[in-house]
Amino acid sequence: MDSLIVNSGRRLTGETAVQGSKNSSLPILAATVLVGGVCQIHNCPELTDTKAAIAILRHLGCKVKTGNNTVTVDSSTVSCYNIPDSLMREMRSSIVFLGSILGRTGKAELSAPGGCEIGLRPIDLHLSSLKVMGYKIEEDYGYIRCEKAKDNSSSVISLSFPSVGATENIILAAALSKGRTIIHNAAREPEIYDLVAFLNECGCKISFRMQGTVIIEGVKKLHGCRYSVMADRIVALTYMTGAAITGGDISLNGINTNHFRTVLPVFESAGCRIEDRKSFLRIRADKPLRAVRDIRTMPYPGFPTDAQAPIMAMLTVAQGTSVIIENIFESRFKHVSDLVRMGAKIKIEGKIALIDGVKELYGTTVTASDLRGGAALVVAGLAAKGSTVIGNVSHIDRGYEKIEESFKNLGADIKRVKH
Repeated sequence: MDSLIVNSGRRLTGETAVQGSKNSSLPILAATVLVGGVCQIHNCPELTDTKAAIAILRHLGCKVKTGNNTVTVDSSTVSCYNIPDSLMREMRSSIVFLGSILGRTGKAELSAPGGCEIGLRPIDLHLSSLKVMGYKIEEDYGYIRCEKAKDNSSSVISLSFPSVGATENIILAAALSKGRTIIHNAAREPEIYDLVAFLNECGCKISFRMQGTVIIEGVKKLHGCRYSVMADRIVALTYMTGAAITGGDISLNGINTNHFRTVLPVFESAGCRIEDRKSFLRIRADKPLRAVRDIRTMPYPGFPTDAQAPIMAMLTVAQGTSVIIENIFESRFKHVSDLVRMGAKIKIEGKIALIDGVKELYGTTVTASDLRGGAALVVAGLAAKGSTVIGNVSHIDRGYEKIEESFKNLGADIKRVKH
C-alpha cells in the first residue's frame, strides 16, 4: 500500500488548473447507462472511484474506452440489471447506478454501497422515493431488488432532507419515464446541475423551478453526446487550504468560483486575501492565520461537509480558537486523532470541534482514515516541522488525481512511496 511523505518548509506558489469533479463525474458516468448510445465524457478525473464506476459499466455490458481524462461509453450493449456485491463495495457512490439501471431496464438488483466510513448514509430516501414512482422494492439483508410495478403519469416527491444521492437517483430513474416527476426540496449542489446539463444534452427535459424544485418530463429515447465535467470545488478548496497553511500565494484556473463562494469568507476571516474573477481565483496568505469562530456544515449552498477536514487542518495553526460544527455526518472527525498526533490541540464535544491554534505542527507517521481526512493530513504535513508519512493513501486516491504531483507543481516537497 502506498504512502505519501510530506516535508515542510515550502510555501505553495504558482498557478494550476483544477481536476474534474469526482462528485459530478460519477453520476454522469452512471447516467450514460440510460443513453443507449455513445457518450464521450471529458475532464473525467483518473481516480480509483472512477475506475470502480467503469468496472460497473463494463459489468452491465457497456463498452468503455479511457485515455487523457476522457471516458467513452457505448451503452447500446447493456445486457444485465444487477451489480455484484464485490463491485458495489468499491465506492459509496455506486448507489447512483440504481436509478440509471431502473431507468434503462425497469428493474435492478444490487447490495448496499461501500466506501469511506464517515458515518451512516441511509438510502431510505432513495427507496421511499422510488416507491412513489411506482417501483416495488424488496430488501433482504442489505440486498435490494427493485422492479417497476406500475406506470405513474405523474409523481410528486417531497424529500425530508435535500439528499444529493436521492435527488440523483430520482432524476435518473425518471428520465425515461412516461410521465412527469417533480422533486421538492431537492439537493441544489452544483454537481446536480452538472448531471442535469449532461442529461439535457442527451435529450432529457429537466428543469429547475424555484429553489429546490426539479421537474423531469420523461422522454422516450436519448442520444449520445460529448460533455465536459465541471471542475472539482472540493479539490480547489483543498489547494486553498494548502496555500493558507504555508503562507503561500497560488492561482486556480478553470473553476467556477460561484460553486464555493459561501466558503470564501472563511478564508478571508482567517486573514487570507482572495481575488475572485469567476473562472479564476488567487489566494494570498501573507499574514499569520486567525481563528474562525463559527463554521457549520450544511447542505448547499452552505459550508460543504467535504471541505470540513482540510479547513480544520488549516485552522490548527491559526491564532485563537476556531469552532466547527459538523451537521451532516456523525463520524466525520476521524482525522482529528492524527492531527493531534502532529501537535494540534483539538477537542471534540459531540458534533462540535474546538481547535486551539498552535505555533507549530510536527511531522510524524499518520494514517488516512477516509478521503477528505486524508487530504487534511496532507495539508497539515505541508506546514508540519520535519517529515510527515501518510499511510493508507488509497482513500485519498478515491478523490484526488495524483495529489502528490498537484502539490509538487505548486512547490510542495512531497513524494509517493510504493510498498
